[in-house]
Amino acid sequence: MLPSWFLFLENGPTWRLLAILEEWDKASGQHTDNTKQYCMVLFIKFGLEIAVFYACNPKKYKYFLSIFGLSIVLADFLLACLMGAALVLGAEKSLASPCFLLASASTAYGALPLPIMLLGFVDYCLDDILMCNHSVFWKTLRNAILTLLVWVVAVNYSLHSSYVGPVELEPIAGKVLVCEVTESTIISAFVLGLFIVSLLTLVKLYLKISSMRPPLWFSMMLGFLLFWMPYLLMSVACMIFGFGLPAYLGFNLLWFECSNSLLVGLVFWAKSNTKGPYSNLPENVCLWQVCWSLSRDIQRSLVHFLSFEAHKG
Repeated sequence: MLPSWFLFLENGPTWRLLAILEEWDKASGQHTDNTKQYCMVLFIKFGLEIAVFYACNPKKYKYFLSIFGLSIVLADFLLACLMGAALVLGAEKSLASPCFLLASASTAYGALPLPIMLLGFVDYCLDDILMCNHSVFWKTLRNAILTLLVWVVAVNYSLHSSYVGPVELEPIAGKVLVCEVTESTIISAFVLGLFIVSLLTLVKLYLKISSMRPPLWFSMMLGFLLFWMPYLLMSVACMIFGFGLPAYLGFNLLWFECSNSLLVGLVFWAKSNTKGPYSNLPENVCLWQVCWSLSRDIQRSLVHFLSFEAHKG
């Protein structure tokens, strides 16, 4: 079930998520303004983001995704404040109307997942190659500028996207004023695909329990699921029961840190043959070095690592 201030309308083979701004009941003549609810939801999201940020985000900001995680918290705070201003001052006196804020935020947030994942992955892969001789200050400055650029592009894209404004609908029970917002299909596909891979991994574990050490990829997948399976279960359950989330809610630090863990794990796996457990990884909730130690690939990786070090010497 969706909250009372969201609607799904069918549009051919796809679905549109509509935010209900105002409602008029024909029988009682009662009028309801949902701007307060949206403002409350945005401030609750900001509070949760603060908690996740302090629990998961690293203390050093020499990586692009570390800086971007901080920028998400700041962007959520700004959006909540703008919605609060629209609630207190009214749509006429505030900088932007509630509908414009929700529609623009969903478009901007929905455009972010793929670019930041690609940039973050490239940053992790090239850090030991191109940036190893650079100071932390210059790395932080570079990532701050890149983060600002990504946000400018996303906001500019949202401002130039098609915005139709609030629309009145007249269902049987009364009249509603709605605003079209969008979901992030990339986040949905990412979560669903990762959940399916996780299920297949657990099935493999159930069908073959062995005293031998598992391969590295299997150990890493189990280590990933140890932290992120509850989030994946919750997200997939929302999809199954039709609880659609607009992009300004679906794009959050939980998804961000989950994808960050996956990227760090991929980089660690790719470098394991040459660096073993000694990769200089970004701070992360998953203990990838422990997964390497538990894997049966430890001896093979150790041989490659020693050969690589001898070749460097």
